[in-house]
Amino acid sequence: MSKIRVYLDNCVYNRPFDDQTQIRIALEADAKRYIQRLVIERKIELAYSFVNRFENSKSPYPHNQKSIAAFFVNAAVYIDHTHGIAVKHRAEEIMKTGIKTRDAYHIACAIESASRYFITVDKRVLKYPVQEIIICNPVQFLDYLEGEQQ
Repeated sequence: MSKIRVYLDNCVYNRPFDDQTQIRIALEADAKRYIQRLVIERKIELAYSFVNRFENSKSPYPHNQKSIAAFFVNAAVYIDHTHGIAVKHRAEEIMKTGIKTRDAYHIACAIESASRYFITVDKRVLKYPVQEIIICNPVQFLDYLEGEQQ
């Protein structure tokens, strides 16, 4: 059986650096750290893309930027600009539904990477209906994962 492949958007990568006094944020941050451990232990596969790299490079926080970039080395799949036409076409279709450009490119890259799950904490993106991939937050992903392992 192939490993579950996930794609995280940059909001999720940055969740542990957000205000942890809010319970939802703290739970999502803990779930993200657990997902990260599963990736490092090679229990699930990580996909990431040129969009992740670009957004991370724009972070105003050098420590966060370095930490996130260092984690990318654990990825099994990288979607770069050579996937451009397929990703661009899919992202343009997604944007027609009102999803912002970067979010649309993240979703398109996640689909192109053959990820089963697109993990985000963006409430608007979580509502996006899509057939090719499951969009969920980090806590929801752990519920899905538990269901798959039974």
